[in-house]
Amino acid sequence: MIHNPAGNRPHRKRRESGMIREHSETERESKLRFIQVPISHQEESLASAVIQGLSKPQKELPSRFFYDIEGSRLFEQITRLPEYYLTRCETEILARYSPEIVAASGPCLQVVEFGSGSSEKTRLLLRAAVHGRSSVEYVPIDISSEFLRDSSDELVDAVDGVFVTALAGDYLDSLKAIPDHDSGRLFLFLGSTIGNFLREEAVEFLTQVRLTMRPQDRLLVGVDLKKAPALVEPAYNDVEGVTELFNKNILARINRELCGKFDLGSFAHAAPWVEESSRIEMRLVSKINQVVAIDGLDRAFSFKKGEYIHTENSHKWCAGTFAQICRDAGLSTRSTWLDSKGWFALNLLAIEC
Repeated sequence: MIHNPAGNRPHRKRRESGMIREHSETERESKLRFIQVPISHQEESLASAVIQGLSKPQKELPSRFFYDIEGSRLFEQITRLPEYYLTRCETEILARYSPEIVAASGPCLQVVEFGSGSSEKTRLLLRAAVHGRSSVEYVPIDISSEFLRDSSDELVDAVDGVFVTALAGDYLDSLKAIPDHDSGRLFLFLGSTIGNFLREEAVEFLTQVRLTMRPQDRLLVGVDLKKAPALVEPAYNDVEGVTELFNKNILARINRELCGKFDLGSFAHAAPWVEESSRIEMRLVSKINQVVAIDGLDRAFSFKKGEYIHTENSHKWCAGTFAQICRDAGLSTRSTWLDSKGWFALNLLAIEC
């Protein structure tokens, strides 16, 4: 199903090289397609995830439910926080090495990104990809449909020579919906999102991408490298409290969509470093003994003081560990680029011969 996210706006104006350029609606429509990807499997609903997750001895909620429109907006704020070094490190690499990354990826005219978000960092890579070419197709994939519409709409105006085919859906379903392309493709999985997976989940995801890749295709993966906890923990415990709002948005979403009765003030945000798992764990800790009703489920869940809901993992792997994960998925590392501090890595992967 194809939609026009531009609505009824007659045209947009954009300043470039001291001149005002006008994009007609017809021109913009030719550069942007929006596709809602059909669900091919029984997708776990928020309701079933809440019932299952909050009934476990160690309560948990899947992190994918962070990303409604409000959660996506909050995460974009997080990426701009002074404590959140990940985005700055990755942006530094892309600003410095994008032409080199594009050259190492071969003659690719299609760039496919999982979890595209605002696509702001990706614009650096797209401008390098379109240099010397007539055009490049960009295929952003994101589960947050409304946020994807807005970011794709903005990108069409921001980068000349890029045609956007936006896929709203989960990663694996969207793999099947990627438009055919004769040339090599560059897949992107930026932002260290791979670190949100457990090790076996990371292998499974990379395996699924590898099965879609052809010998000439490449996959660029961002990895936040393991470092001292004192450097990592502030990125998930910012002084402005934006990460706290992001974490608690999952409870706010339950209140909005399932008529939940969570008092957000009775839960504390926590994001400690867990050394044995080499990860940050996002938690929502009950401040008091309480029982929370969720009217839409006709259920209630009890919490003891100090009991927490586990909402997300952010693994920090050393280079050797990530290389082994890739090998387990049938991929090999062709090139690696680091930021100036050596905190973050972009790894270019290919099908292992």
